[in-house]
Amino acid sequence: MSVPSQHCMIMTDKTLKKVARIALGGSLIAAGISHLTVARKEFQAQVPDPIPLPKDDTVVYSGIAEIALGSSLILANKARQKAIGKIAATFFTAVFPGNISQYVNKRSAFGLDTDTKRFARLFFQPVLVYWALKSTNNV
Repeated sequence: MSVPSQHCMIMTDKTLKKVARIALGGSLIAAGISHLTVARKEFQAQVPDPIPLPKDDTVVYSGIAEIALGSSLILANKARQKAIGKIAATFFTAVFPGNISQYVNKRSAFGLDTDTKRFARLFFQPVLVYWALKSTNNV
């Protein structure tokens, strides 16, 4: 059995990052569309009370941002991918207080109907930050 050359390994890593970047972008687009359509009420459960906008407006604006960000992750040329990845990681960090608010205020949405489920969801946000950075060659 032969050992794959380093060139093949680099190609595989590059391909995996591209697939991960496109998958993250597609997920953001889908989430953004659901912000504007079928899941508007559920996303309102994640908007922290101190946000000075109506909850529905916040959900709509964040949905538009997610569609734009997801499209950018998919369509950005190589020169801009690192910057888009940093913006995506910043976005995931910026919306994290919504996940905390959902947990602290015991708001059920998206099947997160127990404290345990809402608490477990908090640990997924760092995964999204890392995914955004890793798939765009920032780490």
